[in-house]
Amino acid sequence: MTYRILAINPGSTSTKFAVYEGENQIVSKTLDHSVEELAKFASIMEQFEMRKNEIENTLKENNIDIKNINAVVGRCGGLPPVKSGAYLINEEMIDRLINRPTLDHASNLGATISYAIANEIGVSSYIYDPVCVDESLEISKVSGFKDLDRVCLTHALNTRAMAIKYAKLHNKNYNDLNLIVAHLGGGISLNVHEKGRMIDFVSDEEGPFSPERAGRLPAKMLVDLCYSGKYTHKEMVKNVRGKGGIVSYLNTVDAREVEKRIADGDEYAKLIYDALVLQVAKSIGELATVVSGNVDAIIITGGIAYSKYISEAVSNRVKFIAPVEILAGENELEALAFGALRVMEGEEKATIYNEVDLVTV
Repeated sequence: MTYRILAINPGSTSTKFAVYEGENQIVSKTLDHSVEELAKFASIMEQFEMRKNEIENTLKENNIDIKNINAVVGRCGGLPPVKSGAYLINEEMIDRLINRPTLDHASNLGATISYAIANEIGVSSYIYDPVCVDESLEISKVSGFKDLDRVCLTHALNTRAMAIKYAKLHNKNYNDLNLIVAHLGGGISLNVHEKGRMIDFVSDEEGPFSPERAGRLPAKMLVDLCYSGKYTHKEMVKNVRGKGGIVSYLNTVDAREVEKRIADGDEYAKLIYDALVLQVAKSIGELATVVSGNVDAIIITGGIAYSKYISEAVSNRVKFIAPVEILAGENELEALAFGALRVMEGEEKATIYNEVDLVTV
């Protein structure tokens, strides 16, 4: 049987969704939401009906009979730490996302919308590899200051999907490999996968800077700046997440523009870009130590991985550790759909979401 799967990925100003028949994408759409449209809602969850209706209407316009969908899978974020893989959406998960989310983000609508659509047509709904996936070793959570544990918030969905894809491309079993995956996008994060488990990480707050995030900063200087009176708390948060990284140096978040400047002889742009490369490479080297250098491959993914400049420069610095594979792109919808497909085909099992006692089915 070929399964038809609807994958939903809500973002802050758009809702992306796609329908897959097996591994073949048959429709993919991005629904943009204007500032004026979103301003009508007091909270993210209040956007539920609007976004759900737009998805269903667009499916009809593209001659997709929703009754022929076999499963629905959505992006999700605001849950307590969970293990990787699929979770069956249930009332307990929905209650957590509506009333006590750990992260207030549009991605939480992925679960609520998926659950509602699936219930209407009588099929199962899932989330897959939410950003709150945490399989890291206890030793890796120690930060160096007792009041601050390291928190595993990374691009789990895409990094794990590309690790699984790499294994499939090379006729290997993901659970047999040690892999380092670097996601290079608006934020940059990295994971090390040991035999199918993401045991350590470099989050977008403690590693390389990115187009709009500052990444790891000198701690004492940062503390001094926070108390200098120059910035409010809100402004400092924005400085490290939104106004940090490349944009703070070059006033752009567009990697293509930076590369054009470099091609035109801008030495300062080259310095900043090469610094990003160096920081990514250093983080890859850092994670290699977690598995004592026993790395089968290094995977570079995310939107910036399309940049030949970045990909080749990082590869040249880390290829002594292990072979490097470039699997560019964000790939969230594919990752969601393929994850649900593996569950439907019996290749993986979904976990019932239960905050007291998580069990597999």
